[in-house]
Amino acid sequence: MTARTRAVPASSLLPRLWLALAALIFVSLTLAAHAQERTVRVGYQKYGTLVLLKGRGTLEPRLKALGYRVQWSEFPSGPPLMEALNAGAVDFGSAGETPPIFAQAASDALAYVAHEPAAPKGEAILVPKASPIQSVADLRGKKVALNKGSNVHYLLVRAIEAAGLSLSDITPVYLAPADARAAFERGAVDAWVIWDPYFAAAEAGGNARVLADGTGLVPNHQFYLSSKSFAAENGPALDAIVAAIAEVDAWAKDNTDAVAKELAPSVGIPAPILSVALKRQTYGIRPLDEAVTKEQQRIADTFHGLKLVPKTVDIADAVRKPGS
Repeated sequence: MTARTRAVPASSLLPRLWLALAALIFVSLTLAAHAQERTVRVGYQKYGTLVLLKGRGTLEPRLKALGYRVQWSEFPSGPPLMEALNAGAVDFGSAGETPPIFAQAASDALAYVAHEPAAPKGEAILVPKASPIQSVADLRGKKVALNKGSNVHYLLVRAIEAAGLSLSDITPVYLAPADARAAFERGAVDAWVIWDPYFAAAEAGGNARVLADGTGLVPNHQFYLSSKSFAAENGPALDAIVAAIAEVDAWAKDNTDAVAKELAPSVGIPAPILSVALKRQTYGIRPLDEAVTKEQQRIADTFHGLKLVPKTVDIADAVRKPGS
């Protein structure tokens, strides 16, 4: 016998067709949404508010609501992070006072977004405990380790000027923090200029004595920076990042021990040591005002006068105006 094919009623096909069509529309809309989603590339260092923000994961939902996703990139210090910002490899990051000045001298792409209050006790010139060096003036003819172009570079300049010396009176040895600490501990240099938390770690090591910190010499601001082009095209995203940082700052200010525990694994420094550094840190992100802009200009003019920065830079020209 020949089997007879039964016709499927058109009415029974309609639900299936509608389901297939709905699925196709859903996939299309999802792909379109991902195609329109933009990326904010955030550069951070192992220590500071941005690494805390990354760990807590509170920035992602803020930016997702605006159609952005977040891509994080770690940098060993401020100078390479600023180079990446100038090169367009990151859109947002933070650094101390000096790296942005060198970056602005190299390119006019930089935009100052905000800053943290001054924290002069968060950086210092260290000497071995048994060193005969008792004052900054005693650094004449000595080898001093520091990270070139970092915030402590300006501390060294101001400290030796205040002591009646000049850079030519000492021998700067430009080393990254890990290499500088090794040189300091084996006696290859006479002094080390360093910032927290490496400063706190060196103190805890037992063989470091503070010759001078930034008090009365430098403000030691932390700056948050972007590029002018990103700021012009992504104002709401920048405002969302600043709001997320402010939220973390408000929590961290009164919870330094908890912050230390949270940061210790990524920084590689025990929590009790980090607590010391965090208590020297300042909190409360805010836009640059005229006073901070002038302080930063003073630093820029100092480095230009020393021929360490090849040209004059106008800090005010790079400051993002609120609402822009």
